[in-house]
Amino acid sequence: MSDVVVIDDSCFEAEVLQATEPVLAYFWAPWCGPCRLVSPSVEAIATEYSERLKVFKFEVDPNPEAVKHCKVEGVPALRLFKAGEVVAESEGAITKSMLKTFIDKNL
Repeated sequence: MSDVVVIDDSCFEAEVLQATEPVLAYFWAPWCGPCRLVSPSVEAIATEYSERLKVFKFEVDPNPEAVKHCKVEGVPALRLFKAGEVVAESEGAITKSMLKTFIDKNL
């Protein structure tokens, strides 16, 4: 079972903004080629960091509120939250090692 949880706008505030632990929000779209490249890395990171980080996946088109709140302009996009605030962000395809660096630097 994946450690990545798919949620939507209705859960965004409770699961992301009110979370007591760090949260990685991953924004994607089914029509996005680079998202297909990044998704396996996000899945692996979710498993590897499961004790220290929650990972949530948002499809951009049906979740305009989360997209707007996080100022997502392109996908794939990542937002790392601590105490309800974005502390790091990334847009565009990144490798698993770049993703690990992104998280380690900001956790």
